[in-house]
Amino acid sequence: MKFLITGFEPFHDHPINPSQLLVESLPDQYLDVQLVKGILPVHHLLGPERLLSLLAGNQPDAVLAFGLAANRTKVSLERVAINLMDYSIADNAGVTVTNRPIDPNGPAAYFSTLPIEQLLSTLVDEEIPTEISLSAGAYLCNQVFYTLMHWVAAQKKRMSAGFIHLPALPEQAARSSGPMPSLPLDYFTRAALLIIDTIILHT
Repeated sequence: MKFLITGFEPFHDHPINPSQLLVESLPDQYLDVQLVKGILPVHHLLGPERLLSLLAGNQPDAVLAFGLAANRTKVSLERVAINLMDYSIADNAGVTVTNRPIDPNGPAAYFSTLPIEQLLSTLVDEEIPTEISLSAGAYLCNQVFYTLMHWVAAQKKRMSAGFIHLPALPEQAARSSGPMPSLPLDYFTRAALLIIDTIILHT
């Protein structure tokens, strides 16, 4: 079985990105699962393009996309991706977008195909703060999430794929001028491996 696992490079005023550090912390092989790892640019064009290249080149059996949401207090299992780009925080090319569809011909939204309820139960049982989120925002994380689920829909096969937002790391919170919730990197690594375990169990 092959998993594609992605994170994002640093962006805006975040010199590190926990999703990148999480992906880099994972092994290339876990049990009988090959872990293909990729870091996506925080760029309105190159981010989705890189994701699609990884998907086409690897044809994974499951996909976990991770990103940073510095205001979150828990690992957030995103339920829905919306067909909207709307962000005032510039991407790493300095681009902002207002009220633009990701795909003018695409559906309004896609749902995650991850076993979200089972993932929530597993992670909470392992004392990893976790929640189900109904909004992935309208920034690059949502854009990549929508792009991923659009690709999955085109494959016309059953596949576990979705997006997970991570809180900030303690070192980010320490340098923040205001309150910033955080969790240590090892929580994210444990969460990712438990998610893989759960997907295998429910496949």
